[in-house]
Amino acid sequence: MAAGVNRKISAASARAHTRRAKQNSSFKLPSGIFITTLLVFFVGILAWAYQAIQPPPPKAIGSPDGPYVTATRIKLRDGRHLAYQEHGVQKDKAKHKFVYIHGFDSCRHDAVVAKTLYPEIIEDFGIYMVSFDRPGYGESDPNLKQTVKSIALDIEELADQLGLGSKVYVIGFSMGGEVVWSCLKYIPHRLAGAVLLAPVINYWWPGFPGNLCKEAYYQQLPQDQWTLRVAHYAPWLTYWWNTQKFFPASSVISHSTEILSPQDIEILPKLSARKDYAAQVRQQGEYVSLHHDINFGFGTWDFDPMDLENPFPNGEGSVHLWHGDEDGMVPVTLQRYVAQRLPWVHYHELPGAGHLFPHADGMSNTIIKTLLTGDK
Repeated sequence: MAAGVNRKISAASARAHTRRAKQNSSFKLPSGIFITTLLVFFVGILAWAYQAIQPPPPKAIGSPDGPYVTATRIKLRDGRHLAYQEHGVQKDKAKHKFVYIHGFDSCRHDAVVAKTLYPEIIEDFGIYMVSFDRPGYGESDPNLKQTVKSIALDIEELADQLGLGSKVYVIGFSMGGEVVWSCLKYIPHRLAGAVLLAPVINYWWPGFPGNLCKEAYYQQLPQDQWTLRVAHYAPWLTYWWNTQKFFPASSVISHSTEILSPQDIEILPKLSARKDYAAQVRQQGEYVSLHHDINFGFGTWDFDPMDLENPFPNGEGSVHLWHGDEDGMVPVTLQRYVAQRLPWVHYHELPGAGHLFPHADGMSNTIIKTLLTGDK
């Protein structure tokens, strides 16, 4: 008969045995399920990111859920509507007919030249002026297929439908000044003259020397540098960039006074009347107005304004560019270069003036008289 074996197990051995048992019994996720879980997580992140960069649909003017139609509008060939407002003398009595092109975050009511001209100037020169909402602003339908050329053709069609004759003057302020370059390129035969007031510069126009453009670009606030980078290199991210809360976005959209000159600060009270219609500017949505405008202005253009030729070689008209040397939004150094490259542009630099100089007392009178009479 075999004798039993009596073995003693130490406490340390017992603990080690218990640990091995627990390790052997722990749950292990099969590799296939682990990969599937990661994939689902990754797809979820992508879906969230996709939703974050998608702008909401515009609030169509005149639709059941959209703003009411209050403006006079024309219907363009492609079916879009363009809202406009008339100023000055009746057009059938006008001696000089103008189309005014508003700037960024503005609308047809922001026709500063038309609104600040002295009555005697309007009457003496027989001035008629029409301002319009650029696509996506105010009560003009958006044009998500807008090109540098299409906006010039919109202006030509506006002039035709209003019966303004074979030639009109164009005046563009700020980003409206960029549109004037488009008119000089695509409809020069329809122009009697042109005025650019503190026109916005596209830093990616190839005609600028790299060092000069780089120096001017870095004069902007860091958040504005990034806003323009996004618009130029990744326009599909413009909506997200300007609505996200992680980093500061455009100082212009936020109406920061940090980019204004001392003269601009003094002029600001003159803009108090904007509160009566400011809500109309972005009423169709910030993407189809502000963000799309940034993409348009700082995207890749199909021509370089520095390559333009004089549209008035026989002196039958003239082009004038006005700029303040203390403009905190558009560096004056680039305008000086434009004037150097295009000697047929009459360049007027205003000492001590900022971006809002057209609102200064008497400035509109000077601009119009200089254009029409050549007096400085």
